[in-house]
Amino acid sequence: MNIENTKAQMRKGVLEFCILSVLKEKDAYTSEILDTLKNAKLLVVEGTVYPLLTRLKNDGLLNYRWEESTSGPPRKYYGLTELGKTFLTELNSTWTELSDAVNIITNQN
Repeated sequence: MNIENTKAQMRKGVLEFCILSVLKEKDAYTSEILDTLKNAKLLVVEGTVYPLLTRLKNDGLLNYRWEESTSGPPRKYYGLTELGKTFLTELNSTWTELSDAVNIITNQN
C-alpha cells in the first residue's frame, strides 16, 4: 500500500472545505489562496485548485470579480456567495462531528 497516495486522498477530501474557509474572511485571488494553503502545510498545486474554484463557482458557492493589478495583468478575486456561506457553516458542523468521531476512535487504547 502506498502511504503517499492515501495521504494525498485525505488532503483532497478536505480541500474544498479549506478553500471556502480561506475565503470566509475576505475575497482572494488564486495565488493568495494557494499561499494560504501552503503556509498551513496543505500541499496543493495550481492544477488542482483552478478546476475546483471553477466547480465551486458553477455550484453557486463562489462568485468572482476582476481587479486591476499594479504588477501585471488583472486578477480574478473569488468570494463566497450567500449560498457559499451557508454551505461553509454546514461543512464546519460536519467537520467538527467527523473530527470528534475520528479522535474518539483513534485515541482508544
